[in-house]
Amino acid sequence: MKQRPLTHYALLSIAAAALTIGLKSAAYALTGSVGLLSDAIESGVNLIGAVVALAMLAVAVRPADEGHPFGHAKAEYFSSGVEGTLILFAAASIGFAAVRRLIDPRPIEQAGAGLAVSVLASLINFAVARILLSAGRRCRSITLEADGRHLMTDVWTSAGVLAGVAAVAVTGWHFLDPVVALAVAVNILHTGFGLVRRSVQGLMDAALPENERHAIEAVLSRYRRLGVRFHAAKTRQAASRRFLAIHVLVPGEWTVRRGHRLSERVQKDVSKAVPGLIVTAHLEPASDAVESLWEEPGG
Repeated sequence: MKQRPLTHYALLSIAAAALTIGLKSAAYALTGSVGLLSDAIESGVNLIGAVVALAMLAVAVRPADEGHPFGHAKAEYFSSGVEGTLILFAAASIGFAAVRRLIDPRPIEQAGAGLAVSVLASLINFAVARILLSAGRRCRSITLEADGRHLMTDVWTSAGVLAGVAAVAVTGWHFLDPVVALAVAVNILHTGFGLVRRSVQGLMDAALPENERHAIEAVLSRYRRLGVRFHAAKTRQAASRRFLAIHVLVPGEWTVRRGHRLSERVQKDVSKAVPGLIVTAHLEPASDAVESLWEEPGG
């Protein structure tokens, strides 16, 4: 089955964000709840993030060229970084609005109608978030994953806000509305910091995760029984693309042809163990090198 372009998912996210902004703004207009206002603000951030995601995905899928021989996949990190920063901005805006309302509490009006509209918006966000997270994991796209996590954060935000508004309607304790909004702001800070951290790590050419390095070593261990050794292995990742550079050490009496064929088999097997891995192997006689599999920083 042909895989759907990643930009289609970004367009879905944009449509969902635009629709939920309208619904949540209507809910705020009906109730005057600062909690529902915070929910609408976050949906506005979702829309901006989705537009940035669409632009960066369009860049990331461009093929390698003379100026970018390793492709453009790292553009995805800019998108997730922007999205994380926007989440932090939303948290600050929500916190500011909540503190003002805490100082000057106001009653909530038409709570039932406002809650119904907000529930509909949350259901839309939940469905789209599940689609984006699934596509992000399947396609190894940090942009789609970031967008999906942001939307799922919005769902949990909405759940907290709805509970707060309902509690205010039942108890008449107006201070609960801004308190819930403050709790929402603190909660989404975690997601924002996490996305910014992952983006910075990706732009700094972070090594592959430990489980993927273990998968690589498991493949290489099978070849050691043939008298083959390895050293100077270095890995890095660029969004959906993964890279491994490694030296393949073969007995000095082997012919170049034999060593080259062995090196090609190693690259093929390692790439199967870690999908999407691009392997660059350097062949050399074992007698000329000191074996050390994972090269130390600066080595």
